[in-house]
Amino acid sequence: MIAIIDYGMGNLRSVTNAFKKVGAEVSVTRDLKTIRDARAMVLPGVGAFGKCVENLKAFDLFDFLKGEIARGKPYLGICLGMQILLESSEEAPGVEGMGVIKGSVVRFRGAMKIPHMGWNSADIVKPGPLFDTIPNGSYFYFVHSFYPAPTEEDVTATATEYGVKFTSSIQKDNINATQFHPEKSQVIGLRLLRNFVCLCA
Repeated sequence: MIAIIDYGMGNLRSVTNAFKKVGAEVSVTRDLKTIRDARAMVLPGVGAFGKCVENLKAFDLFDFLKGEIARGKPYLGICLGMQILLESSEEAPGVEGMGVIKGSVVRFRGAMKIPHMGWNSADIVKPGPLFDTIPNGSYFYFVHSFYPAPTEEDVTATATEYGVKFTSSIQKDNINATQFHPEKSQVIGLRLLRNFVCLCA
């Protein structure tokens, strides 16, 4: 069973439906025992970095999820669920992220339209099981005004251009995370979710 973390934010229904489409058994939960017993956990998110931290702490999930990641449980972060892995965000000065990935979340700057919304390509920088059978340059659906800027070497799995080349997904040990929304990315997004289910088996 894969635990989809319910912390009062995020597009839980569409993520749940997408995992069910690829044959995964899922539970939408904030119960700590259920998450501990799950074989993997997914943190989706739409909204603000500061509110995400606040809600996770209110449900006693912030430090708990960090602990589960440290124990090696497979983790998939989607959008805000990716950003929260880093140390800080320009969206919420003074609010600390989980810090399991070194670096910060920064705002797009430039003449392009913000938020970055719609389909864009992801170039594979670090091949891995999450992108197995997914062609390089595949298009995924994005909705965000801030992007992760990790300072660690070799954690960027894909990069995307939008005024600047930014890290659009991360892979480090048991951590996988995407800035784009695989649950909204049609066939190619479902393939990515199926790959995550397989690597958790």
